[in-house]
Amino acid sequence: MSLLVCCGLAWWQWDRFTSANGTFQNLGYVLQWPLFGLFPAFMFWRIRKLRQKAEAEPAPEAPAPVAEVPAPRPRPDTTVTDEDEELAAYNRYLRELNARDQQAAE
Repeated sequence: MSLLVCCGLAWWQWDRFTSANGTFQNLGYVLQWPLFGLFPAFMFWRIRKLRQKAEAEPAPEAPAPVAEVPAPRPRPDTTVTDEDEELAAYNRYLRELNARDQQAAE
């Protein structure tokens, strides 16, 4: 259907080109309109081919489940030796939050 409409538009542009006030722009449109009409047909064909290819291929295997690795716990005998006091305070805060989470989980 789109090819018929676009060929009609190409014919109309050809009539405009051959008229007294026609320009080469009209001739360009004469060449363009059939391509515009073929594009939906090409897309229909391409999508159909891709769908057939996808249906023909076997379904990919599900990946093996990954074992959950627990987060490393800080050793109780370690001390903070950071020279930056703000970073040390932040690390202490994180340790407190981790300890609360551990107590809530037990």
